[in-house]
Amino acid sequence: MVGGRLGESIKMREELMEEACYLALRAHTFAGKPYLSKKIRGSSETVFSFPGSWTVDDGSVASPLDRERLNSICSHPSAVSSMTKKQPSTKRSIEDSKPFSKQQHLKMRVKKALTEKKQIIFTGHSSGGPTAILATLWFLEEYIRPNPSHITPLCVTFGSPLVGDHIFPHALGREKWDTYFIHFVTRYDIVPRLMLAPLSSIERQLQPVLHFFNPKSPFFGLESFATSVDASTFFMNVMRNVSAVASHVACHLMGSTNSLLETVTSFIELSPYRPFGTFIFCTGNGKLVVVKNPDAVLQLLFYSSQLTCEAHIREAACKCLKEHLGYENELQESFKMQNVAYLDDHLKEIPLSSSGSVQGELATINTALNDLGLSTRGRLCLCAAGELQRQKQRNQDRIEFNTKEIAEKLKSIRKYQIDREVRKVGYYDAFKLQNDGEDFQANVKRLELAGMWDEIIEMLKRYALPDEFEGRKEWIELGTKFRRLVEPLDIANYYRHLKNDDTGPYLIKARPKRYRCTQRWLEHDRRISQGSSSESCFWATVEELRNSNKQPFEELKETIMDLERDIDRWYQHGEIGKDVFLDESTFAMWWKTLPYQHKNGSCLARYMSN
Repeated sequence: MVGGRLGESIKMREELMEEACYLALRAHTFAGKPYLSKKIRGSSETVFSFPGSWTVDDGSVASPLDRERLNSICSHPSAVSSMTKKQPSTKRSIEDSKPFSKQQHLKMRVKKALTEKKQIIFTGHSSGGPTAILATLWFLEEYIRPNPSHITPLCVTFGSPLVGDHIFPHALGREKWDTYFIHFVTRYDIVPRLMLAPLSSIERQLQPVLHFFNPKSPFFGLESFATSVDASTFFMNVMRNVSAVASHVACHLMGSTNSLLETVTSFIELSPYRPFGTFIFCTGNGKLVVVKNPDAVLQLLFYSSQLTCEAHIREAACKCLKEHLGYENELQESFKMQNVAYLDDHLKEIPLSSSGSVQGELATINTALNDLGLSTRGRLCLCAAGELQRQKQRNQDRIEFNTKEIAEKLKSIRKYQIDREVRKVGYYDAFKLQNDGEDFQANVKRLELAGMWDEIIEMLKRYALPDEFEGRKEWIELGTKFRRLVEPLDIANYYRHLKNDDTGPYLIKARPKRYRCTQRWLEHDRRISQGSSSESCFWATVEELRNSNKQPFEELKETIMDLERDIDRWYQHGEIGKDVFLDESTFAMWWKTLPYQHKNGSCLARYMSN
């Protein structure tokens, strides 16, 4: 899409964006106030704007958003390796953060606006941007996740530093929350690029820059600093680091397999920060370039601020500081012109030459990229970002094509389970014994399904699927059915071959990611605690308890009682079958060895007696 009004595209009126910018800048001048709020007259929005922080020691300027804060909204394989540990939720981490030290008052004001059916707009300029982002995440966790019918919020930032690593855009894309975040960036503004430089590389020069941006500082907007050697040095240090990050990412986008890439990162510190949401680049002449693809945004952050020669360093350094203070005027001019280019649908076909002969929409895009000063290399990087996104969609289409085959194999294992139950032998125990041909056939299906799901999990691990894949209901349901039917067979096979003697307990040493990930999908979707949906692997706990028969009962009592309560709950919810309680099942035979007094008072006694 090229042309058209910006407000219609991002679902936010231009006058509301201007008002948000005005309030974001104004918030800096109110000393001691954690935020400003305003009900927009004659409309259905309430704006909350947050001031910036102007010291290097403040967490919102110098510290990354910890990956652990995203665990409650992300079930990516790299985030579930520690799923047995209780991690802080995003909401809890946000409320504990420094900008929210007076969050109770803010929460009350937000709740009041929500009851009045107002749309909440969170906004911030400069280092006030991360606070607005955290506030929006808190709102999404507090109100939208439990009740999607609430009016969704918007977060609008102006010259904000980046927040969060590559897990961040993945997590927000998974929830389809990334559309609620809108970031305005001018062509040379240094602050949106700031976090792409490790703090250690710029820390000594950063505080004077923060004084330059602070409206309450005597050095605010000081011309002599903007044109100084220190400003030029700061600009070059930041952009050198931005170049390293952008080049490293570009190599991966283009499919480079050179091992030197990973070798370099072992002794060169690269920033983990990555963009997310919708970025709107202001070209400086009234035009706007809109892009959502996070890889494309990262390349634009680098290539749009390139210099034609070293002689222009001081001029660019001055611009990189002054443009950070000029968002209000820039927006007014851009909204009057309404010359907007939307890149996402055209990344693969971007003209590689600034003077290329193209027509129509591509001609408009080419002009906009020229205004941002994009070189041929920069355009190639944008094309690579677009191709990667298309490849992710192709991967998903290929997986979707296999769903029927997965369903058929699961149907076969379900029939195997029912047939064993009719014979009064649980399918776990029958599979463990492997006494007939049907057991062998079930094993073949188990291995085939394991291969198909391992391929899916590996793609997720490599970010080779669209971000929203894990949040799709049909895949959550299919993954849950797969886990509940097939993992007991994996456990039976593991203990049948006594692999625990060599490798260790299944749950600690051998549980595959295909089960850990699909379990996390379900727990996340249902908003239940990590580990509470482990019905598919309780057999491993039973096997370990059987192997602990030399330990006194009192030492195992708490573990046994927890297991019994879980089994009772899972059975009542239909998450495990009655074959668990058959007389000759592994579980029943072990349970019968427990002390009589314990069995008599157990919550499972009524099942075992029947």
